[in-house]
Amino acid sequence: MKRGYGQEIEVRWKQFQLDQINSKHGPEWKVWEQPDHHQSRSLVAAMAGESVRRSDPRGFEAFHLALLKARHGGNGRIALNQGAPIIELAGGIGLNTDRLAKDLQDRSLLEVVGRDHTEAAEKHGAFGTPTFIFENGNAVYLKSFIPPEDESVPFFEEFVSMMGGRSYIGEVKRPQPPWPKGAVR
Repeated sequence: MKRGYGQEIEVRWKQFQLDQINSKHGPEWKVWEQPDHHQSRSLVAAMAGESVRRSDPRGFEAFHLALLKARHGGNGRIALNQGAPIIELAGGIGLNTDRLAKDLQDRSLLEVVGRDHTEAAEKHGAFGTPTFIFENGNAVYLKSFIPPEDESVPFFEEFVSMMGGRSYIGEVKRPQPPWPKGAVR
């Protein structure tokens, strides 16, 4: 999208914890308040993202993309609850790994995770990722594969056109679970 729009588009990634939204512990239990954040599926990665955003805002976008590719890119799935592989990934894109390793011990980063998650769930009704929240407050969960690069900008424009301003659209779903034949190339 940045290649298609340049700096005209601003994306502000925020934290959302599926372990929290899917918890069977009750509403008072908060995954980010638990003593061992390595027990969560993704709190270590969330802390790493906040560390990079805080220390190297320009590096955050590269880190986030590298982390998404390492998790969903087809070459295995990086563990999001272990510091070592995340630190290695950060080093591979030139980030300060000493700083990151130190920050992964800083539980104050979990406060950001908690604030972001609470806002997404309580204010916008988020239940999964990715949920897009438009400037007008409309929130939309989108489940899709990454479109071919030449379709990325038209796909995004159609998505924004359909969902960004039309709060009367509640849900769009394909009838063939989990995906229609030919959807994955």
